[in-house]
Amino acid sequence: MMMKHTLLYFTKAIVFGLLMAAVFLLVNHLLGNQANNLFRANDDNTAELSFAKAVRRAAPAVVNIYSLSIDQRQPLNSGALQGLGSGVIMSKQGYVLTNYHVIKKADEIVVALQDGRRFSGEVVGSDPETDLSVLKIEGDNLPVVPLNLNSLPQVGDVVLAIGNPYNLGQTITQGIISATGRNGLSSGYQDFLQTDAAINAGNSGGALVDTAGVLVGINTAAFQIGGEGGGHGINFAIPIKLAYSIMGKLIENGRVIRGAMGFSGMPVVPVMAQILKLPDLRGVIITDIDAAGPAAQAKLMPRDVIIQYAGEDVPGVDMLMDRIAETAPGTEITMTIIRKGESYTVPVIIGEKVSQYN
Repeated sequence: MMMKHTLLYFTKAIVFGLLMAAVFLLVNHLLGNQANNLFRANDDNTAELSFAKAVRRAAPAVVNIYSLSIDQRQPLNSGALQGLGSGVIMSKQGYVLTNYHVIKKADEIVVALQDGRRFSGEVVGSDPETDLSVLKIEGDNLPVVPLNLNSLPQVGDVVLAIGNPYNLGQTITQGIISATGRNGLSSGYQDFLQTDAAINAGNSGGALVDTAGVLVGINTAAFQIGGEGGGHGINFAIPIKLAYSIMGKLIENGRVIRGAMGFSGMPVVPVMAQILKLPDLRGVIITDIDAAGPAAQAKLMPRDVIIQYAGEDVPGVDMLMDRIAETAPGTEITMTIIRKGESYTVPVIIGEKVSQYN
């Protein structure tokens, strides 16, 4: 009996040791692969930090976007190319993501690849709300940017911005993710990734990638004060999960169809909760109503508090605006509101938000 227990003890110890060795080797292999991506060996067998592999993976898919300007007085003469910004090839089918503000005034668009090829770009659709446009080019063996929609960037991640600043040619800048936002259709700067990687004029529409060369955002803007340019280390990129969703809608419909209710609201603060006899601080207080909108037709009123939307609790303004935007126009939904301390259910037919193209 003692021999049996001894053998069992040693067997468990050996199995545990083998498992731990396997885990160690696996982790070492994964870390080794990551280190190989970040470090480059020198001739003297030392290693130095480098993002060259990430750049080689992503940069070929980042294109330069030009406008073909034709002199109307001599329309038969060849036109001159004027630099507009950057874009990212998202698929082998030739779909290119860029910013709406990059191409909105272009009469004819030329997309230039890093291998020297040039293509005429056709606008598939645009969404001014998120400042995104999709172009289509026709070509073979197009480079496509690496993509992983399940890997979300975190504050502190190192990122690289790739684009064509000031039409100087493709340039790489490096920084970190300074802040992250949401991924909702209601849009706004709160949705964006903030980074201190330099995004200058011409970088717009280019790629923001991680240290593996995987696309995490579409560069869009630099923070400006008054008439100043950028240079404050506060730059913005549209998160790829939102950009990819918008791209799909633009390819399908040529535009993004958003629901709307025709009201503005504010979060519930303690003072208003007491005044309006609310049980807690959740919900959205209606502050203003469009007289011709769905909210007015449903007889909603200022100071009504929306606490549920289509059976889902409403914690605040951002969530509610996203849910409304994601609801197809013409859909009837039921909301729960509190008015003068009493709870009511209200049916509302969602309208369509009109995008302003300017």
